[in-house]
Amino acid sequence: MQQQKAASHAESRMKSSAGSGRLGRDVQQKIGQQLRSMYDDVIKEGVPDRFTEMLRQLDSVDDGSNKGPRE
Repeated sequence: MQQQKAASHAESRMKSSAGSGRLGRDVQQKIGQQLRSMYDDVIKEGVPDRFTEMLRQLDSVDDGSNKGPRE
């Protein structure tokens, strides 16, 4: 019941701002919260060591001082 009420409220907010092509602030915040909860685990995983090493090698190429091994 509460989910239906929240969905109805969100729909009415979207309809009221549909003319301007913008979402209401509360809708934007809700979307942001849901995206953060979905991708929170991905962010916590960090960057794999092999990617860090590749980035380090690319940086050294950009600097003109390629110190890393070439493959």
